[in-house]
Amino acid sequence: MAETQQVDPKGERKVARLATQIGSFSKAHGGAEGQVAYLGERGARIVLVGEDGTWGDLVAPSYEIAEKAVEKSGITAHESFDGEFAAKVKTGRYEWSRMAGIQVGGPKND
Repeated sequence: MAETQQVDPKGERKVARLATQIGSFSKAHGGAEGQVAYLGERGARIVLVGEDGTWGDLVAPSYEIAEKAVEKSGITAHESFDGEFAAKVKTGRYEWSRMAGIQVGGPKND
């Protein structure tokens, strides 16, 4: 007897919703690449980098859902956020001030 796999309708809807959001990001930024990072019990983080250097992220309830959403969206998926992939991210004054603020004891008010 063949083994059948149950499809979780709620999970499939979440995959579709995330894939749509990834596709919208990709369209808005001239294409995109992504990487899925495990967050533990919280789920998984999908980091997106647009061709224009803009970055964003989404959180999925599980690593499996995140991987399926990235696959369904059709973007290039990276195994890790390595130097070559990370170098595509363009940061601005806001990101640098936030990072610097964290290093020196908190955000600065401009």
